[in-house]
Amino acid sequence: MSDEKKLTHFNKSGRARMVDVSEKGVTLRTATASAKVLVSPETFALIREGRVKKGDVLGVAQVAGVMAAKKNAELIPMCHPLQITGVDIDFETDEEASEITIMATVKCKGETGVEMEALTAASVAALTIYDMCKAAQKDIVITDIFLLSKTGGKSGDYKR
Repeated sequence: MSDEKKLTHFNKSGRARMVDVSEKGVTLRTATASAKVLVSPETFALIREGRVKKGDVLGVAQVAGVMAAKKNAELIPMCHPLQITGVDIDFETDEEASEITIMATVKCKGETGVEMEALTAASVAALTIYDMCKAAQKDIVITDIFLLSKTGGKSGDYKR
């Protein structure tokens, strides 16, 4: 395995470690991740019409996604705490398919990327939709969680 593809989260003893990024340059880093939530047409109507008993589903999911991005380093053991400069959560709804697509974009100026923050934001927003709607539907499906794009850093830009 080449040095650039080598796993970096292990020390010489083979134990997990947080990578030292102190020698890396500060650059603008961005990442966008997505997740999908599949619900029944009845649950989709409840969300759209604002009739879910717990409140505004997408509004609460948006706040939860922002909070999750900010708390990422507390959840994922080897992630660095970052000075995030922006988080945006966007939703695309498809009534015909009864699905909600979440897109989470995170930005920072730092030595390491924000891919995990974006993935965590999208995931927690999806989990929040599940939590708010579970009384109406038990078989909600969360799917397609992945990185859409990233910019900045030594490895350059990525677009799915």
